[in-house]
Amino acid sequence: MKTSINFKAVKSDSEAHNFRRKTFDYIRKDLTGKNEYWSEEKLSDRLHKIEAYCKEKSGRKLQKNAMPVREAVVVIKDDTTIQDLYKLSKRLEEELNIRIFQIAIHKDEGHFDKETKEWKPNYHAHLVADWQDLETGKTLKHQSFHYSKMQDITAECLGMERGVEGSKGRLEAIEFKIQKKEEEYLQLQDKINDLKTEIGSKKFEELIVKENDFLGFNRIKTDKTIDNYEKVFKSYTIQLMKAKEILQSKNKLISELQQKNISLKKEISALKNKLSNVLSSTTIHLAEKQQYLQSVKDTLIKALQFEKLKQPKIFNTTKENMIGFVDSVCQKVSRENQIPFSAFEEILKEKETVNELFSLFNFDHNLTYNHSDEIVLPEKKKKKRRL
Repeated sequence: MKTSINFKAVKSDSEAHNFRRKTFDYIRKDLTGKNEYWSEEKLSDRLHKIEAYCKEKSGRKLQKNAMPVREAVVVIKDDTTIQDLYKLSKRLEEELNIRIFQIAIHKDEGHFDKETKEWKPNYHAHLVADWQDLETGKTLKHQSFHYSKMQDITAECLGMERGVEGSKGRLEAIEFKIQKKEEEYLQLQDKINDLKTEIGSKKFEELIVKENDFLGFNRIKTDKTIDNYEKVFKSYTIQLMKAKEILQSKNKLISELQQKNISLKKEISALKNKLSNVLSSTTIHLAEKQQYLQSVKDTLIKALQFEKLKQPKIFNTTKENMIGFVDSVCQKVSRENQIPFSAFEEILKEKETVNELFSLFNFDHNLTYNHSDEIVLPEKKKKKRRL
């Protein structure tokens, strides 16, 4: 299954549509419960921040025609999770400075087949992004290869095919073009040979004009014959010149395509070597594990931030209730995003992660830690609890 991503200016009713804050006649309400949502910040709040930062950084107001907030529709699979889209968001931020602050997975849109009456779902996700360059305060500037890279990142993170086939498909297309151009080349060559053969054939005898003189002898009329030859040679010369020009053009194109073909073969070889290294290198596997755990950590932090945004009073809790609250969030994120709970246990072994999580609460300064990075409450130091 193929995927694609395409950012456009966000619409004013984006949040209402994405988070189903009003009903629409093109959705199946019985499937809306399968949708998933995540929001780091409201659209209006983020836009105000962008405008203020632009003024602070550049000394000028944001241009009226600027598009500082953009939205993309991403084709997904039926089992694509919020976690997959978090991973995609992180890669877009790391490699292209695009910061996603809202995600919505829609599984309630589609259509019924006119003939079979079968439901054809349109699984997709909406990503709303902050398009501001933090160095200049202006909007990000991307070139065509950045948008191509965006497609690669999306396909890789979602485990799907790219909208346009990769190196192998492009190589086959180039080889096909070369074959067609070579066929045209041969046809032109045959045409030139036919012309040369025709010049040397008996057809030219027909150009000779003979007439009987006053004595009755059949003699060649030189002036008329020469005139016929000149007309024919002029016509053939024009045809040969045109054929030669076309031939040179085809030769040049074939040469360029062959060079591109060689380049693509090298690219495929490099990709195969890279794949071999990934499969055989323990260092790469370790790096991928760390990257995965980091994405789990980011997901948990964003989930806690989301809970704090929705219900800030919950974070004014007691130390005794705090562990149970974080544990319940872990359970929810694990269940909704198909993340093994062991992954949360793994990241919570790190003191730095625990400190970062508890910085969201109002009493983090009352917590102490022992040498094994387990959380120890001041009044219950003899009885340890691990998240």
